[in-house]
Amino acid sequence: MPPPLCYRLKPPVGPHPSIGIIGAGFIVADCHLPAYRDAGFPIRSIWSRDTNKARTVAARHGIELAHADWKTLLDDRNIQILDVAVPPDAQPEVILAACERPHILGILAQKPLAMDPTQAALLVKACESAGKVLVVNQNMRHDQAVRACTHLIRSGWLGEPVLATIDLRAIPHWMPWSEGLRSLTTYILSVHHLDTFRAWLGTPDRVFASTRTDPRTPFPHEDGVNLYILEYNRGPRAVGIDDVWTGPLKPNEPMGTTCPGGQSVRFRVEGTLGWAEGTIGWPAWPARQPSTLDFASKKDPGTIHKPRWREVWFPDAFTGPMAELLWQLEGGPTAELSGKDNLETIALCEAVFQSGKTRMPARVSDFLPQA
Repeated sequence: MPPPLCYRLKPPVGPHPSIGIIGAGFIVADCHLPAYRDAGFPIRSIWSRDTNKARTVAARHGIELAHADWKTLLDDRNIQILDVAVPPDAQPEVILAACERPHILGILAQKPLAMDPTQAALLVKACESAGKVLVVNQNMRHDQAVRACTHLIRSGWLGEPVLATIDLRAIPHWMPWSEGLRSLTTYILSVHHLDTFRAWLGTPDRVFASTRTDPRTPFPHEDGVNLYILEYNRGPRAVGIDDVWTGPLKPNEPMGTTCPGGQSVRFRVEGTLGWAEGTIGWPAWPARQPSTLDFASKKDPGTIHKPRWREVWFPDAFTGPMAELLWQLEGGPTAELSGKDNLETIALCEAVFQSGKTRMPARVSDFLPQA
């Protein structure tokens, strides 16, 4: 029989510290807050650039305070955890300001932590110097199929990893704030898959990326469709395909209206003893479509295991990163999604971004902060 699959991280027993949220967009209103409600995390206050939006989201989710000024929220001494969910170019200012508030003990930062390795390293160092627990919301790691697959790999059930692949054919929720950033697909979407490959195989030594602009995306950008190979000196390989405007479709057009086609995210991991493959249900949102995982191993000959769960990535997986932060605050292990760990994900993003521009291989170590 396979090992028990640790597919969901349970938070510590409450009561939990009070949380303030900076941001009130889709990811907060439809993912963070439903997940936090189900987990029993107490939300004290929220802020948005649009005060009416903050008030609407607060009323919808029963939040006591909706602030017009984010610094006023930070000054509230009843807030012990700050959940930052603003665009990545605005996030550093908020995190650095939070480091100046002694009553804030932990910070959950949205991914990407920053839009380049230098800025990301600055934020990690600032939080370390201020004694803040910094966790990055790389929530795909807590999708139940991804997390269970991680456990299979680390337990040795699949043997020595040989090849891992993720193939995305879907349309992300490109928000207006993403259109003017230095990177679109790599830092905003591929970051999920690159971080997942790190969870499965570790940080690669080098990458080979082929990137093109996507003519189906109706705004200027540098990196559209992303194809990349991750190479490890110790042997494994990983391949990612991020086709981010599949179809093709018009913006916000339901799938199949003018050009029939399917959205999907599929993955597969092969090892010397077995294999695992599955699907990510996210493209079906707002419908609840759970991710899936099938796997087999020579340790259990002749059997294909097909566990299924009711949880879905959006919103259920969003409990996981906050649970990691809470466990560390209570004296548990350092969060797997710690800010320091995330510097390797950011370095990997930059290596893919630069390789896609130069059409040359890039070493991940070249983009890690120097000790």
